[in-house]
Amino acid sequence: MSDIQHLINEINKFRDRRNWRQYHNPKDLAISISIEAAELLEDFQWITSKEALKKNEENIREEIADVLIYSLMLCSDLGLDVKEIVEEKMEKNGSKYPVE
Repeated sequence: MSDIQHLINEINKFRDRRNWRQYHNPKDLAISISIEAAELLEDFQWITSKEALKKNEENIREEIADVLIYSLMLCSDLGLDVKEIVEEKMEKNGSKYPVE
């Protein structure tokens, strides 16, 4: 089992023990990803990256984790292989944005 799949399994166990899956449909997970990403942006608003990291490092870590958790749940619920979709997107990006 890959590290990513192990992490997804742990996230799903956490969610299932709390009976939260009923609230985690694809639409609401996508909304939650956007909300958590916006909260991450707030940590950088009006200051430099260096200042943000010094002032908000703990919260930045937590918001990134929230984005990843919701994203991994969404992949799991949609039956998407995380490694596969990331590799496909990187290949597409490589064609779209060649090194030249």
